[in-house]
Order: sequence, then structure tokens, then C-alpha cells
Amino acid sequence: MALILHINSAFETASVILSSDDEIIFEAENNVRKDHASFLEPAIKRICHAAQANLNNIDAISVVNGPGSYTGLRVSLSSAKAICYALQKPLILLNTLDVMAYALKLQSPVKQENILFCPLIDARRMEVYTGLYDYGLNLVKSYSAEVITSDFLKEERTRAIVVAGGNGSQKLQKLTQNKNLIYINRLFLSRPSVILGNKAWVDQKFSDIIYSEPFYLKQVYFKK
Repeated sequence: MALILHINSAFETASVILSSDDEIIFEAENNVRKDHASFLEPAIKRICHAAQANLNNIDAISVVNGPGSYTGLRVSLSSAKAICYALQKPLILLNTLDVMAYALKLQSPVKQENILFCPLIDARRMEVYTGLYDYGLNLVKSYSAEVITSDFLKEERTRAIVVAGGNGSQKLQKLTQNKNLIYINRLFLSRPSVILGNKAWVDQKFSDIIYSEPFYLKQVYFKK
């Protein structure tokens, strides 16, 4: 049985989850993006207290590491690395698009193999971060930053049902409607994060605590 602490502040809502294997024990959420940094540490203490667990008892820390909000990614990874370094716990990094694709599959109203899953993360203006996955959640088009037009996934829509979702999906929805294009705007990421985090634990897929960085997907420019 693996006891894993999951941290996600890649989006508008930040969450901290304590899980045992694939099951969620306790969860805390914050819906105010500017408060994510001040939310995480008290939330971790709160759910550990509720579970009567000490951080020393946790087997690993899992963090959704991007793409997503630049500030949110830095906040969550910094918190995760600090705990891992202090307590000598392994670090698990999850790609945001992988987690979203898993959520799309769980929430999809269509259950058939001729289907593709397309998570879309708002990257401002008409740009999104995206990837494309088959029914087995294998990546068939790699992670990329794309400008949304009415022709987005036009070829894929002619041969398969495409389930698109995430906070960037409304950009595509405003431009095109198609019988082979299904939209799920609100994704529930807690369970997918726990399942993928536990799978990484089982497979012993850990990241280097010192050298791990947020996965921004495209180059970031910070004002000096």
C-alpha cells in the first residue's frame, strides 16, 4: 500500500490530495489562483492531520508539473521538492496533458476504440497547449503549443470521434461544431492524478529532486 501526497496548482483551482494506492483519502482545494502559494502548506498539514498521518509516513510526493500556469507550476514543484529533499522521499512528476487525457476518457460519453482524446490548456490569445491520444491513452501527437483555427484537427475529425476538453476547449468550440467533435469543458482531475501517480510509484518512475524543473512547453520570458 502506497501513501502518496499529490499537489496540483497548474490551473485556477489548486488541490492537495492524500491517497492510498488508487483511493483518495482526503482532499483540499483552493479556487483563488493568487492564493495558491499560501494555500499549499496549510492544506498539506490539514489533510495529514485529518488522516492522522505524519509526512514521514508518506511514500512519495506527486506533482502535476505542466504545462499550465507558470506561477502555479513553480509554486507546486517548489513545495514538492522541499518536502522530498527534507524527508528523502521520491518525487513523481505528472504531465498535465496526460492527466487531462485520462480525465477525458473517464468522462467521455462515448466508449469505443475509434476515438481520440485532445486536452486543451488555455495559453492566452488563441493559443493552447495540447496533445492527442488514442483510446489506450498512447500519445499519437506529441505535446505542442498550437494556434486554434477552425481547421484544428480537421483531418482527425474525418476518421474518428475526437473528445476535446479543458480550459482551452472553448476557443475551439467558438470556431467549429462537428458531429465527430465532442466537448467536455470541465475536467475532474483528482482521480486521474491519483491513478497516474500511483502507477508511477508502482513502476518506480521517479524524477531527480535537484534538477527537476516545471514543464512549460514553450520558452518563458520573465521581466527583470
